[in-house]
Amino acid sequence: MDSPIGVVLATTAELALVTTLLLLLIATPLAWWLARSRSWWKEVAGALSALPLVLPPTVIGFYVLIALGPASPLMVPLHWFGIRTLAFTFTGLVIGSLFYSLPFAVQPLRTAFEAVGERPLEVAATLGAGPLDRFLTVAVPLSRRGFISAAILVFAHTVGEFGVVLMIGGSIPGQTEVLSTRIYTLVESLQYGAAHRIAAGLVAFAFVSLFALLLIERRAARIAL
Repeated sequence: MDSPIGVVLATTAELALVTTLLLLLIATPLAWWLARSRSWWKEVAGALSALPLVLPPTVIGFYVLIALGPASPLMVPLHWFGIRTLAFTFTGLVIGSLFYSLPFAVQPLRTAFEAVGERPLEVAATLGAGPLDRFLTVAVPLSRRGFISAAILVFAHTVGEFGVVLMIGGSIPGQTEVLSTRIYTLVESLQYGAAHRIAAGLVAFAFVSLFALLLIERRAARIAL
């Protein structure tokens, strides 16, 4: 039996919100290191973090599904808590979302951190600010456009993702079913009208998200002049 559309919408919004908040926490130190480090290895890390941009979603979904399965060594520590698998659960869905949306958080933050430059940080250092103070009071405020762009991109991308979500979550009604997989279910049952209404809503949401990003870029360009 299908879940009410409100439940599907709430699951989609919860997944996108949790993924966005966690990715901002995870991607910030990684993007800072990529922007500041001179190590050759940062290019390796940068390429790895950008892999989801070019990999088929089913490939990411397949490997995350294996990693979260009962036979995975990664799941062994959780066996002590009675958890044998995270596949086809909301938690598993969040973990998969973190992987496939990672570049949409890292790239805007890395660009914003690189744009800060050395001078503001050097001035703060001469005033006695330590590395953490310089990051929190100088780099983060000057990079707020990158944080806003990353949050919008990750949220919108998570809402629209289909392949990884279907592979890991299985579109279980009331648990892991989201808007993109509901469209797939509706089309399979030839309910094109209902599928069209949800699809049109996602198109409108994507347009508003990109329009907001363009407004942010335009405002930033004016300030920079």
